[in-house]
This record gives sequence, C-alpha cells and structure tokens, in this order.
Amino acid sequence: MPVLYPCLIRSRRPSGEVVVRLGVPLVDDYLEFLEGRCRPNTVLAAAYDLRVFFTVVAKDPPEVVPADVLGFITAQRTGRIESGLVAAVAIDGEPAGVATSTVARRLSSISGFFGYLQARGDVAANPVPRGLPTRRERSRPGQGVPLTRRVRRLPRILTPAEVDALPAQLRTHRDRAMVAAMVLGGLRRCEVLGLRMQDVRVAERRLFIADGKGGHQRLVPVSSRFFTELASYLEAERPRTSGTDGTDGTDGTDRVFVVLKGPNRGKALSVRGIDEVLAGARRRAGLTHGTCHELRHTCLTRLREAGMALEAVQAQAGHASIESTRIYLHLADDWLASQYRKAAEVIDAQVFAGHPDATLGSRP
Repeated sequence: MPVLYPCLIRSRRPSGEVVVRLGVPLVDDYLEFLEGRCRPNTVLAAAYDLRVFFTVVAKDPPEVVPADVLGFITAQRTGRIESGLVAAVAIDGEPAGVATSTVARRLSSISGFFGYLQARGDVAANPVPRGLPTRRERSRPGQGVPLTRRVRRLPRILTPAEVDALPAQLRTHRDRAMVAAMVLGGLRRCEVLGLRMQDVRVAERRLFIADGKGGHQRLVPVSSRFFTELASYLEAERPRTSGTDGTDGTDGTDRVFVVLKGPNRGKALSVRGIDEVLAGARRRAGLTHGTCHELRHTCLTRLREAGMALEAVQAQAGHASIESTRIYLHLADDWLASQYRKAAEVIDAQVFAGHPDATLGSRP
C-alpha cells in the first residue's frame, strides 16, 4: 500500500538530540543509519529530500523504478506532473520549479537511500541512473551525460565599504565577535555557533574547530580584533551561571555564544538567532546582502588577494579538496588582473618585437 504525503516527525531523545523520521519504515531505518555517520543538519536535509520525493512519486520504496526518478526530475524543474506521478509538487509552500542545484542535492539523497536498500538486499538495484548513456558509453563506462546540468556560480562577497557598514550596525560585543569570526577568520556559521569555551586559544590567537564540515577538525588563526570583541562580550554581556535552574545563568552550556535576553537567556544561540542578528544589521545598514556564508567568502577572497598561498587558504577554510578553494582565484579580481597583465606584457613583447608602433587594431 503506497504511503502518500509522508510527514516529518520530530522528537527528542533523553539526551536532547533531535530525531527526525517520516513514518515510512525503510526510510526511517535509513535515517537512523545516517545519524551514526552524518551531522544532524545532513540527516534533516536527507529526510526532507526523501519526503519531497515520496510525496511526488507516491510509491513504496521497492516499487520505485528509473522512470519515476526521471519523472521526478522533470516535475521538480518545471512544476509539471508527469504520467504516473500523482502528488502536487509544491510542498510546505515551496514553489514548483526549483533550482538545478536543489534537484542535484535531492537526487544525491535519493541515490544514497536506495544504495543503502540495495546493500541490505531490500531492492535489487538502485533506480537512480548514474547518467544518460551516450555513444562513448562503451569505451568509457559510467561516463554518461549527468542527469542535471550543474552550474557553479561565483559566490557574492562584500565590498570593503559594506564590511565596514555591517559591524557598525551591530548592537552588542557578542554580535561583533560572531561577525568578526566569519569575516576575519573565515568560519562557517555552524562553526561559530559550535565554538566551546575550551576551543578559544586566547594566548595563541587561534580557535579550535572541533566539528567542522565533514567532521574534520582544524586550528585556525583569527585577527586580534575578534579576541578584543570576544573579551568584552565575556566580561560584560555573557550571563554567568547562577544556581542550578539556569534562570539567571548559562543553563550549563559550554558554548561561547548564548542568548542574552528573554526566556532563553543563557542557552546556546541558534541558527535562527544569528540569522536574525545579521538581518537586522543589514536592514539598518541599508545592505541588500551579507549572509553568514557571504561573510566567510569575503574573508577567504581577501586573504587570497593579499597574497596568501592557495594551500593556506584551503587550511583556513577547512576545505577537504583544494578544488573547492580554487574558486577564490576567480573571486580575487586584483590577483587575476595582475597575473593577466604580467602575461600580456610578455606576449606583447614577443608578438610586437621590432614593431613599436604596431597595435592589435592595425595588424592585418
């Protein structure tokens, strides 16, 4: 019997850890498996992607075939429901016709799920095609046309004037320290929120990232400006533990950045909290952009422009592959322009040697 319109079911373990399920036994087994090898946000994203897929396809997992996957791709990209797909595309207010990158991520989640079922013996084969076959397929197996067109866009960064304008509109030392960690240290949002008191190496002017992307750890230097704001925040703003009920203190959390006011005072700051802080500062500064990720991109771009070696930028960013770091070669306009000018001078000297008055426009 097909399970139509599965719902995200959230609960908490006694330890406080959030558990996400869909109410579909095979899917829930997979999500439990993921919890042992992935970050909570990754598990939540996979759960949502699988919910979207089975809402659109409306079949039990063992009944899914490649045609269902291909129809799902079309439905996601265009909003049109193909033959055999019985559910609406818009879910939780999501508009029909999502970005190619979103479709690619969902295909990855779906393929991972069915790969798990195949390994367990629940399905004979993974219904997600590796790609569409081409004439070269015989000589190069597995090198077919990808199911989605992948476009890698350059991330937006802030100009120096925008970087100056944003901190000026932040109202607390806590907020200025968090922004400094991203725009001066290149930390991800989750890394800022995950900082613990023992991760701060004040004497070394470095931060220990205990749980970076992919579970990788690293020790990164950060500007003294960050530590100045951090010291002011810890001295004057961060609630101190008082009593066992946590009403006037930090509720026992070892996280560096906590809520300063309201009923959650003293509890670890959430993703929503830091996003609200930045949204308010952007609005007051009159900026149209400046997300946490853009602050990180800005930092890494400026480091590359200042002459920092690409391998050092990779280490600062916590990239597993240097290919992820190469994008900052393109963002660092001054670096690219200087490299071009040097090369162009050599080419000009070679091509126009003996022709001092020649120009590209006058040559036949």
